[in-house]
Amino acid sequence: MSDRDQFLAWVNSRVRDAEIAVHEGNASPRREIWSRQEPVTVLGAAKSATGRAELDELFSWMEQSMSGCESYRFEVVAAEVSGDMAYTVGYEHTGAVINGEPRTYTLRATQIYRREDGEWKVIHRHGSELPEGAAFGDRAVAGLDELYPDDA
Repeated sequence: MSDRDQFLAWVNSRVRDAEIAVHEGNASPRREIWSRQEPVTVLGAAKSATGRAELDELFSWMEQSMSGCESYRFEVVAAEVSGDMAYTVGYEHTGAVINGEPRTYTLRATQIYRREDGEWKVIHRHGSELPEGAAFGDRAVAGLDELYPDDA
């Protein structure tokens, strides 16, 4: 199995499981796959963070805002490994309860990873909603202002 295949197997198991857990209100698995080494950054669809302290606050906020994950699928568009660095680009299709309201949405997601002590760790995430009115597949995608009205 190539380094890229091993990396994608990790993404399709550990990263997927961490995303499902955070959408269930448990950010512990997500914290485990993120680097403890600076720099770490998130340019999120709803909130952003720079540094580990802000990242931990973001993950706590997510735990409080999310529950009831009914579905999660990461559709990889591109991925590559180069030495101890890797990236993924794709679409995250999620159905979960956000701030008490059931929602289904799709985000564009780019993540950068660094291999640390033989394990992959996330060091950067950029998530964004599709442009308003954009269609993905057969359905229109709701804007995030509907998901997080207090943060718009």
